[in-house]
Amino acid sequence: MTVPGSVSAVRRREVIDALRRGTVPQSGLDLLAVGLSRFEAAIEEELATTARGGAAFHAIRGEYGSGKTFFARWLAERAKRAGMATAEVQISETETPLHRLETVYRRLTERLATATHQPSALRAVVDSWFYTLEEEVLDDGEADEADEQALAAAVDALMERRLADVARSTPAFAAALRGYRRAVATGDGATAEALIAWLGGQKSVAASARRSAGVRGDLDHFAALGFLQGLLTVLRDCGHPGLLLVLDETETLQRVRGDVREKGLNALRQLLDEIDAGRFPGLFLLITGTPAFYDGPQGVRRLPPLAQRLATDFTTDPRFDSPRAVQLRLPGFDLPLLGELGRTVRDLYREAARHPERIAERVDDAYIAQLATAVTGGLGGQVGIAPRVFLRKLVADVLDRVDEFADFDPREHYALTVTPSELTEVERNAAAADADDIELKLP
Repeated sequence: MTVPGSVSAVRRREVIDALRRGTVPQSGLDLLAVGLSRFEAAIEEELATTARGGAAFHAIRGEYGSGKTFFARWLAERAKRAGMATAEVQISETETPLHRLETVYRRLTERLATATHQPSALRAVVDSWFYTLEEEVLDDGEADEADEQALAAAVDALMERRLADVARSTPAFAAALRGYRRAVATGDGATAEALIAWLGGQKSVAASARRSAGVRGDLDHFAALGFLQGLLTVLRDCGHPGLLLVLDETETLQRVRGDVREKGLNALRQLLDEIDAGRFPGLFLLITGTPAFYDGPQGVRRLPPLAQRLATDFTTDPRFDSPRAVQLRLPGFDLPLLGELGRTVRDLYREAARHPERIAERVDDAYIAQLATAVTGGLGGQVGIAPRVFLRKLVADVLDRVDEFADFDPREHYALTVTPSELTEVERNAAAADADDIELKLP
């Protein structure tokens, strides 16, 4: 974990402001990554392997509140620092069914991000790619910058060589890129936008734009993997050595109709087989799911070939889980970890506080442990769902007041109150809050 004193003022403010609002920070998750240090070395090795043209896959398992989504976003930050692009896709029965890989690819491009571009970064990546190809052509002396026609032809030829493998199976991807380049060169902004949308798997793209590029129809399930292969090629050539693709909440497959579930599981198996076959150099695939999804009768076990690929022995003590295993088990939060998280945030806050000495004196380790116990008790003892509420209370109700008011002592002047309106549905269910509010006594 990053030492608080080494954190920039901007990163510190962004993290503290997000916690004050009760939201997950958009960046700086490494500052809050308690309990993940055992995964760091193995993850860094796999990111490096992916950046060198290899591929990686992990299945994260854990109950609700164990930190699966946090782990995925923590990994995404590390991937971006390595220059990779990232995309987080929520698997959903209606919005993003896993058995429709074209919808997965569409969501991927909508959520595509890099260290310098927020979603969707697709057009920025494509523009950067063409710029890189032009620079390469000029550096090699294949064309003169003043001769636009010769330069365009040389760039097209280089593009065809780079996309040769993709074009054999998915020629439409290269055709759409050519059409996009022509539209940009002629100032046809509407066609360029439409072709970028088509490259991103969007539906209902104007027929005139598709005709201009010589492509037909919409992206289908079978072409989606070819488009992913093409996207990885484009990313690699413009300086992004890989892509971290997160498929979050795959356990939703358990709730769909039987035939749809079978198709979804088979699509996942197909994707893993293609990764093993070397089709996607630079792809790091991460899926998340509950133990019931991996072990239960309505999940992975329904497709034996997939179950074999994901098989991991969890009969030993969790202390001996290998961070290189196919499945990574997240044991979830306990009170000691929640207390460690609180101390980390307290120390981070204190670095920028107007009165750090008051913070140290009145929000000491013992008080943080008491607050963690009280918040957890108010949420049915479920530590896994407590971090968001706990951190919001710690920052907004305690640390801010201690820093602002010289005579405020949280042990004397603060009674922890949790109202249903400030809780998520899952948190409300845990609290069983049928009264207007719940007042909790600190021990």
